[in-house]
Amino acid sequence: MLSKSQARAFFLGGTGVFSLAFLALTYDSHRQVPHLTNEGNLTPQVIAGKEIWEDNNCMGCHTLFGEGAYYAPELTKVVERRGKDWMRLFLKDPQAMYPGERKMVQYDFTDEEIEEIIAFFEWCGKVDLNGFPADPPLGRVAAPVVTTGKTDVPKPQMFSTICAACHSVGGEGGNVGPALDLVGAKMERDAMKAWISDPQKIKPGTAMPQIPMTPEQLDEIVDYLLSLSENH
Repeated sequence: MLSKSQARAFFLGGTGVFSLAFLALTYDSHRQVPHLTNEGNLTPQVIAGKEIWEDNNCMGCHTLFGEGAYYAPELTKVVERRGKDWMRLFLKDPQAMYPGERKMVQYDFTDEEIEEIIAFFEWCGKVDLNGFPADPPLGRVAAPVVTTGKTDVPKPQMFSTICAACHSVGGEGGNVGPALDLVGAKMERDAMKAWISDPQKIKPGTAMPQIPMTPEQLDEIVDYLLSLSENH
């Protein structure tokens, strides 16, 4: 059994050791802040995007770093999840991307403001948050059965940046819309071009948005989708 002097020494010694450990860990945490927070990439464009985020009270609907409202999607990794091209189209006209569904306010952002917002979200996505936000636990379970997606026709850039946000090919992409591996076996070229060009005209109220694209881009996507079925 400890004497009073021994107990006092044990208490003071333990307090000193743990105090030093606490100070060392605190110093180490502060030392890592610039790297973990991506501080070196805080450009004027990123700062301008943050001001737009705050001025429009985006946190009233969305969460960022887990903070905010839960009415609309979490946006910490939105650039990684959706891609810049998709975001440009959506921020320009939210309703066009989700006809009759999306409740996002039309803010009439300028092209410069859109780029600033995207720069801010890109910065957010590169902050080290120790794995936050986690992948949806049912994301892989809910994915449809697909083919390999192999084809000699190169995948169009627009498909990779826009279409893949909702559709998958070869198991890669979104699962909001159906997998497109075998869509060529279900639709002929003219029907596919008409559908992609103006989905609302073919099926009013459909969730498929009308994506602005050139005739060349449309042909590239149709050629690619048709080739998937030919190689299956």
